[in-house]
Amino acid sequence: MSATPRLRELSTDLRALEERLRLGGGADKIERQHRQGKLTARERIALLCDPGARFLEVGLLVAYDQYDGQAPAAGVVTGVGIVDGREVVMVANDATVKAGSWWPETIRKMLRAQEIAMRCRIPIIYLVDSAGVNLPYQGGVFPGQYGASRIFYYNSVMRRYLRIPQLAAVMGPCIAGGAYLPALSDVILMVEGTSFMGLGGPNLVKGATGQVVDAESLGGAHTHTEISGVAHYAVKNDERCVEKLRSLVSRLPRPVRQPCDGGAAPAAPAESLYDLLPSDHRMSYEMHHLLRAIVDRGELDEFQSDRAREMICGDAAIQGMSVGVIANHRGLIKGRAGERPRFGGIIYTESAEKVAYYIDRCDRERIPLLFVQDVSGFMVGPEAEHGGIIRAGAQFVEAMATATVPKIVLTVNHASGAGYYAMAGQGFDPDFIFTWPTGRMGVMEGESAVQAVHGPALEEGRRSKKGPDPELATAVDAMRADYDHQLDARFAAARGYVDAVIYPEETRDVLAMALRSALNNPGPHLGAFVLPPHLGEQP
Repeated sequence: MSATPRLRELSTDLRALEERLRLGGGADKIERQHRQGKLTARERIALLCDPGARFLEVGLLVAYDQYDGQAPAAGVVTGVGIVDGREVVMVANDATVKAGSWWPETIRKMLRAQEIAMRCRIPIIYLVDSAGVNLPYQGGVFPGQYGASRIFYYNSVMRRYLRIPQLAAVMGPCIAGGAYLPALSDVILMVEGTSFMGLGGPNLVKGATGQVVDAESLGGAHTHTEISGVAHYAVKNDERCVEKLRSLVSRLPRPVRQPCDGGAAPAAPAESLYDLLPSDHRMSYEMHHLLRAIVDRGELDEFQSDRAREMICGDAAIQGMSVGVIANHRGLIKGRAGERPRFGGIIYTESAEKVAYYIDRCDRERIPLLFVQDVSGFMVGPEAEHGGIIRAGAQFVEAMATATVPKIVLTVNHASGAGYYAMAGQGFDPDFIFTWPTGRMGVMEGESAVQAVHGPALEEGRRSKKGPDPELATAVDAMRADYDHQLDARFAAARGYVDAVIYPEETRDVLAMALRSALNNPGPHLGAFVLPPHLGEQP
């Protein structure tokens, strides 16, 4: 099969979209921020990270296709960066987007960032520059179990029980309930002349009490460091603020981790991955080639390599860190003597049992898991049902769900049906979940949905040789188009179903950074966080 531009084309389109989103509110809003003597959210993060180090952004595409494009990145930049050689979660309000106000999706992104910090046990830094709740959308921000209050719940759990360092820098307005975000952190910095922190601004104070007071006297840097004692450091400008944050991070105790030699280069060049996937997403390709371009020396020590070959299980390393790989093998899989061939990307009873055992083994030996998804679902039909596919699938899901080691997910093509769940879908709290631009996440493919809904009517049209009537044809076309839209990786990323859409050439580095972050926490890796049993006990 000839090389295909499918992955290249999707990647090119995505890069153009990301470039636009990184401009936030646009060049004029960026210039306005500079005139105020302030850096933008992305400039602050770039200055905070070690020179040349990767910033693994989480949720860049969130809300890009909502609110008529007025909420790029939901007005907040979140991700994992390297500060003084260690992984740190960062949350930075983007004041170029509606003054950094909170949309419903802003809350979800901030909660996801906090969950990464809690699950990985790594410090978190808040760069606050927000006008507060975006009032027209307060119904999706203020109430509910996962409304804004959840941020303060996570603040409190990290502070009291998990002992995760939380540093907050107020670098602009920080108003109303949002003030509890820095207040529940360990250390608060404020920038002189540009920062304000208060439960109500001057206008609200005048309306509520009749008192007239200026912002600096009410809640400026000197007020909170010299009078109220709420904040701890007053700094001259954004640059000095970031410098102080880096100094504070450098003083934190280092996690105890096993030494890592950095590994060896993979056996296949990353560039070759662009031509690996076929033009038709339903066609086969060689998953082993993909893995050779990601793991150290391209070496995968396969586990039960001649059994249930539609599922690949094997031990490997990424930049020197051991990892157990679980991947779907596409194509037609030749069976043993007397057996039918199997369809790659489908999970059979035997393959579910194989993977469940392998997961248990990795969990016992404390080996992190990497799931490389290209799964269409579990096998159906009399033979599968009689062979106990439901029981075997349940064993697979239970082993994955209860594994206490880090779990990282990469979707390269399909992520469909219950197979998506078994391969550590988002609902099972993997430590990180990524997709290539070619990822397709949904219950089933569009053509399968058409057959499920309109199959009998279409078959009747074929039998009568009249074809489908115009109304049915319109409905079928609309369903196909709707599925194509919802199966797009950008659709999933816009709704936070994945942490990031990544490119083939950065896959290895991103997976390595995710692994290093997760390995800060010896475990267990279950749920958003697990309280260590000794914390909170009374003497």
